[in-house]
Amino acid sequence: MFKTLYAKLAAVLLGLFCLIGVFYVLLTLFTTQMHLQEVNQKLNRTLAEHLVSKNILMTEGRINEAVLKDIFHMLMVINPSIEIYLLDSSGRILAFSAPPGKVKRQEVSLEPIRRFLNKNATLPILGDDPRDVSRKKIFSVCPIPVTGPVEGYLYVILSGEEYDSVAQMLQGSYILRLSTGVVIGGLLFALLAGLVLFNLLTRRLRRLASTMEAFKQSDFSEPLKQSVHDKGRFGDEIDRLGETFNQMTDRIVLQMTKLKETDALRRELVANVSHDLRTPLASLQGYLETLLLKEGTLTPKEHRNYLEVATKHSERLGRLVSELFELAKLDSHETQPHVEPFSLSELVQDVVQKFRLAAEKKKIRLRAELRKDLPFISADIGLIERVLENLIENALRYTPERGAITLALVLNNDRVKIQVADTGCGIPEEELPYIFDRFYRVEKHERSDGAGLGLAIAKRILELHGSSIEASSVVNNGSTFTFHLPVSR
Repeated sequence: MFKTLYAKLAAVLLGLFCLIGVFYVLLTLFTTQMHLQEVNQKLNRTLAEHLVSKNILMTEGRINEAVLKDIFHMLMVINPSIEIYLLDSSGRILAFSAPPGKVKRQEVSLEPIRRFLNKNATLPILGDDPRDVSRKKIFSVCPIPVTGPVEGYLYVILSGEEYDSVAQMLQGSYILRLSTGVVIGGLLFALLAGLVLFNLLTRRLRRLASTMEAFKQSDFSEPLKQSVHDKGRFGDEIDRLGETFNQMTDRIVLQMTKLKETDALRRELVANVSHDLRTPLASLQGYLETLLLKEGTLTPKEHRNYLEVATKHSERLGRLVSELFELAKLDSHETQPHVEPFSLSELVQDVVQKFRLAAEKKKIRLRAELRKDLPFISADIGLIERVLENLIENALRYTPERGAITLALVLNNDRVKIQVADTGCGIPEEELPYIFDRFYRVEKHERSDGAGLGLAIAKRILELHGSSIEASSVVNNGSTFTFHLPVSR
């Protein structure tokens, strides 16, 4: 029953209104009773004085019973709620108008009487009720005689037993009953209005909860939009929550899609690694087994040829394992760049010199275009050397005989642009977005004998330096790889 926000709000509102209603009714009854007592006591303040001044009630301590009886009878006829008591100077009750057996007190406290006789006293003042040892009533009192030595007091209780309970007050006052009914009706109307308003205010929240539940049931794969106000309007917290939910669903769906793509790439990676490892291993094992089987029957030339082929496959296998290990270290952030200033021109010359012999064997021109005034750059010299080596190896792999490979350095404001261009077979435009993916090879069945990790390693190294690499290519005309490094300050 209380599982929804609306039910909880409705229950809280109902309890709050009940408490307010009870408090307000009790406050109204209390203030009304006090007001009636104040008005009644003010209107009848001089009642006892009037009776004492018009009648001789006591003479030298003796009660004038005939006069007192006439006063009792007259007031009972005029106002039955009034009760009259004759007190001596100490407050002891000498005579009363109440029926026999009703009076429970023998005396009345004089402290409220003295406060009443003070003309500056604030009304209402409650005095002892002779009919009840624990109850207080409003009264009118006057000393006997009005002036001179006090022989006693005329003590008049102004409200009898008909106003002793709240039910009797309500029954005896039409205005009080009407105001109480209006208060209860107003509270009920406010409660119903509050429930309707709560329903309207929580409607969007319920709709958002339903949308979220539907998104959960879809296994977080289908983006469900929660409608919100137009961006030009001011929305409240629920609108902002809905907008946040929309952004969250888009991000979750995108991440789920990426996770699925990553899982597919992982499976493909495992398959590629298995294939690339199995091929050189199988060839290496085959040539070694052949050497063992034909031991003593092979000519020295054949024996050397088998060993050279086995060595080639062993080198390829070692290179693949090394590249896999290097890429794993780069991905796990185990390798962090050690940035320092160095001369990029000198590094390029060293790398070009390292590949000069391999280029001459393939009859490829390998050259560097450098500026003498090129400033130092800030980077990890070892990792940048690895990037240049991978790019040159890739260019040598796809550049035919009598081709050319050029390394160019260009100063561009506070960065140095590095370009590695070749005149190789080029890369089809539709394959350019994938050449930096792991194990991706453009022409796997022709010139390429690599594992397809060189460009992926270069890209990852440059990402660690806060840089990126771009590739442009024209089929049969060659390819150009470009990246930038910051100038040392």
